[in-house]
Amino acid sequence: MGRDTLGEFEHQLLLAILQLGGEAYSVPLVNELEERTGREVAQAAVFIVLSRLEKKGLLTSRLDDHAVEQTGRVRRYFKPTPEAFRRLKESRRALVRLWEGLDTTLGEA
Repeated sequence: MGRDTLGEFEHQLLLAILQLGGEAYSVPLVNELEERTGREVAQAAVFIVLSRLEKKGLLTSRLDDHAVEQTGRVRRYFKPTPEAFRRLKESRRALVRLWEGLDTTLGEA
């Protein structure tokens, strides 16, 4: 796999951020991933991947200290970079090409 290839969970996390409006913090991301994938997601795993994606330049983050009044904690919101959008589009194109012509093989009409 090339350097630019997204891992499955990285891919899912970026798409979940987009589903949540393009910017999100960890709790809604866990909920979104669990709802859409039907699988349990550990918040620690989300934190690890968010950090990795930020180090790769695929996410930027900002602190929102307004949440302190409500929750007692500062929230870190993550937003995909233009490079993340490029990689997501590239990944989608590659997957669509790989799926072409397989409907018959998989028994779908």
